[in-house]
Amino acid sequence: MIGSVQRAMRLLETVAVHEYGAPAKQLARETGLALPTAYHLLRTLVHEGYLRRDKGLFFLGEAAARLSSSGAQQKRRSTVADTLARWRDAIGAPVYYAVYREGEIDLVCVSDTPGNPAVEEWADFRQTGHAHALGQCLLSQLDEEGRRDHLDRHPVRPVTPYTVRDAQGLLRRLERTRRMEPVMERQEYALGTVCAAIPVTVGSTAAAVALSLPAHQADRLVPAALRLQAEVGRLLGSLTPSISI
Repeated sequence: MIGSVQRAMRLLETVAVHEYGAPAKQLARETGLALPTAYHLLRTLVHEGYLRRDKGLFFLGEAAARLSSSGAQQKRRSTVADTLARWRDAIGAPVYYAVYREGEIDLVCVSDTPGNPAVEEWADFRQTGHAHALGQCLLSQLDEEGRRDHLDRHPVRPVTPYTVRDAQGLLRRLERTRRMEPVMERQEYALGTVCAAIPVTVGSTAAAVALSLPAHQADRLVPAALRLQAEVGRLLGSLTPSISI
């Protein structure tokens, strides 16, 4: 064990419980450190950004806050990944999770197995939202202005012979999509693959969960989508803090 590291961590933990800051003497007393040792470690932690000093009091610094936020984000990602894995195993198909963030489609997480591999991203997922179920589902949650803005930046173009042919055709399809119904596409993004996506809307965040199947299993698509929709509905409350990772 490295004693100086242990003592520095003890100081960080002690500062963290003092919302309004604490002086060096108090921190030394509470951690059981000699005052000169405490001063030396506190100055080092301030220099590195893990603490900040204001009017003789010590507070957590930006570096410590970054560690905290990074850990929280990792925990949220882990929650989503674990949930997708459960759905993947229950349905027997790859499961995908995406959000619409700052005007772009962001594929956050994919859960598959060697026996049920995910669809290969052979055409840029962000630019082909008109072709795949996840993209169509996310676009269906936007208002008309948001959809047109997206399509102005990422024009509709054929990806396969089954892809919607133009923006007007896509917009008409999206207008007919009911608010919380699954969105399905058959070989529009990848030949030999059918997909379904479930809308997940929490506050202002548009998100979607999807599954894919080989085209020869197309008869499974609707029941699998309904099963996924039921699973999403059952766990949405526990997933809400993780939606916008």
